[in-house]
Amino acid sequence: MNPPENGTIIGDDGLARPPWASVDPLMREYYDHEWGMPVRDERGLYERISLEGFQAGLSWATILRKREAFRSAFLDFHPESVAAFTEADVERLMQDSGIVRNRLKIRAAITNAKATIALRSEGGLVDFVWSFQPESTPEPRTFADVATQSPESIALSKALRKKGFAFVGPTTMYALMEAIGMIDTHLLDSHRRAAREFGSDTHPLSTEVRNFIHSCGQFMWTSMYMKPGSPTFRR
Repeated sequence: MNPPENGTIIGDDGLARPPWASVDPLMREYYDHEWGMPVRDERGLYERISLEGFQAGLSWATILRKREAFRSAFLDFHPESVAAFTEADVERLMQDSGIVRNRLKIRAAITNAKATIALRSEGGLVDFVWSFQPESTPEPRTFADVATQSPESIALSKALRKKGFAFVGPTTMYALMEAIGMIDTHLLDSHRRAAREFGSDTHPLSTEVRNFIHSCGQFMWTSMYMKPGSPTFRR
């Protein structure tokens, strides 16, 4: 692994990642195959909102290591199941060492399950959350360039709170927007950003492939390979 350059670290597999996804194998796997991928189903989005809430004040690596335990404890995050939890369930969860045992966060997950169900009469959680997607795309070169909240995350936070959600602060919602693909904060030199520019985010590009693309030149790339509607390739 080489030293950081332009905010990214080249791994032993030749792929450039931000520092937070370059050391821990679990975080690397999450970054390569999940973080920033669109989540557009109710159960999946409710799970992400719940886990982001539990993450508040902790590291995301901690939550990832406990995710399967969370899924088991919260019945795979099906809103109907969690909404039916009673005080006995809260006490049960407080004794579960596999999850984050925070009473306020546990109650928030139950509250948010009920709010998710209530939103169905207004089009549903997915459409509601995604309606706050920003029009512009950031172009961060280093981790320091990445914001921690935005006007959209502030607005989403306020809107969700009005709908009865809890633990959905602006910073938490910005992290959610990044994680579910609503906003692309991949560093410009990262392999995931290159994959998106290339028209696919399912197969990571090696540094060698990215260098070849750059050597082809802006004009040839745009005229021969760029798909209609794709964002302009950044040199």
